[in-house]
Amino acid sequence: MQLGAFSISLAVKDIEVSRKFYEKFGFKVFAGEASQNWLILKNGDHAIELFQGMFERNILTFNPGWDSNARKLASFTDVRDLQRRLKAQGVQLQQQAEESTTGPASFITVDPDGNPILVDQHV
Repeated sequence: MQLGAFSISLAVKDIEVSRKFYEKFGFKVFAGEASQNWLILKNGDHAIELFQGMFERNILTFNPGWDSNARKLASFTDVRDLQRRLKAQGVQLQQQAEESTTGPASFITVDPDGNPILVDQHV
């Protein structure tokens, strides 16, 4: 099962304070707009997404179809395929991708400890 790029999406109180904090660890802004309350920071292949006022909790995020630099992969497992496989194994989904579509889509599940997992395909 190919899940694509991984990042942690952090629900932050102050995006600028959080950006400055993570920059001390060597992270640099990779994408996003602080004025829109979201940034993606990278340190090598490690990515942290900062979201102010968008989510209640931190979220584990996987992006099928992308490598760690948000470049489209030549081949990948489509989000709808991942969804079908997980549902067949009894994983409960909070939100589902529309099965009849192609291209960008997402689904959300929650792990046994209450951590949200977003599988978000952009290609």
